[in-house]
Amino acid sequence: MAKTNSDRFDFERSLEELEQLVERMEHGDLTLEDSLKDFERGIELTRACQKALQEAEQKVQQLVEKSDGEPLEPFEGSGE
Repeated sequence: MAKTNSDRFDFERSLEELEQLVERMEHGDLTLEDSLKDFERGIELTRACQKALQEAEQKVQQLVEKSDGEPLEPFEGSGE
């Protein structure tokens, strides 16, 4: 079954919501119950974002391997 636009995961919107949750929790004005609800939602968003990033990484690897046939080398960032 193909995903429709309404079913698609919106990575940027999820990150935005996650940032808002963190700000609310850092502010410290929430009840324990609200803090737990926000924390639970944050975990859901984090997992969904991680899954989307893993899928994107796999897609990039497939595209690169198809384009030149050579295996990818691990990226070594500057550590910043």
